[in-house]
Amino acid sequence: MLVYTHQLTIFNTDFNNQMRTILFLFGICAFCNSSYGQIINTNISTKKTVTTGGGFTQLKSGLEYKIIHGPGKGNSPKATDIVVMNINVHVGDSELFNSKKLNNNEPVSFPISKPTFHGDPVEGFMLMKAGDSAVFLVPVDSLKKTQSQLQPWMKPGQKIEYNVTMFSVKPAAVVKAEAEKKSKTQTIIDDEKLSEYFSKNNIKAIKTPSGLYYTISKIGTGSDPKSGQTVTVNYTGKTMDGKVFDSNVDSNYHHVTPFTFVLGKHQVITGWDKGIPMIKKGGKGTIYIPSPMAYGEQSPSAAIPANSVLIFDIEVTEIK
Repeated sequence: MLVYTHQLTIFNTDFNNQMRTILFLFGICAFCNSSYGQIINTNISTKKTVTTGGGFTQLKSGLEYKIIHGPGKGNSPKATDIVVMNINVHVGDSELFNSKKLNNNEPVSFPISKPTFHGDPVEGFMLMKAGDSAVFLVPVDSLKKTQSQLQPWMKPGQKIEYNVTMFSVKPAAVVKAEAEKKSKTQTIIDDEKLSEYFSKNNIKAIKTPSGLYYTISKIGTGSDPKSGQTVTVNYTGKTMDGKVFDSNVDSNYHHVTPFTFVLGKHQVITGWDKGIPMIKKGGKGTIYIPSPMAYGEQSPSAAIPANSVLIFDIEVTEIK
């Protein structure tokens, strides 16, 4: 999992990957699109249910649910649909996961995958509609039957509680089209900002076909870095107002060690994958990254507002 660390600003922080991995570590494979556990029929039916205490309804799989606010509007999600929701997971008074805390108090978006075990909370998500709020209870005993590795805090008979609010349900194709439209619009806006920035600061930057700009301050040797190669760099990142938000050459950011990653494998933000190849080994340069190739509408920290153009001073020290 790519986590938020001191090197926060260059990691690819796709939230779906974060959430899948976090929940997997809890032994709850709600978002694992794999054959782990027993795959159940995704045509969810509420016909075979029983009423339990506290107003909960128990599905045949063992999952208990209670709709707090509904009925919602539109269709319930099916596999591959993209949902936007808030999720809070806890056992008793112990909070295990809070999507709002991990996403700057904003709801999260991710694709629905097939339920992977009997009692999987995804089965409950697939009963909801936009506007619904619900509580789901996942028996620890259900997880045990999947032969998954349980966490030390998981006790027999215990139930893991999910509090969920569903904001929207859309087919993946619709979400992709909307995102592409927003990205194109934002790219035009960012290009105008960069043109003004270059003019004001007398910078002669080179524009790549992707829309990213770069300058070279020191020409390196050898060939350009290529996709699949392991690249080691020193870097300093800042916003267009000159505020530095991260660096591995400044001790104020507590990680003065070279950063190594595999180029072109989405281990870093898209702007790095597209910009680093412009700088040869031993070379230094600056890459100017439009927000769609950085974090777009997401704000990974208070230091990087949504739709921020990012500027990185880069030194490529090693290519393997």
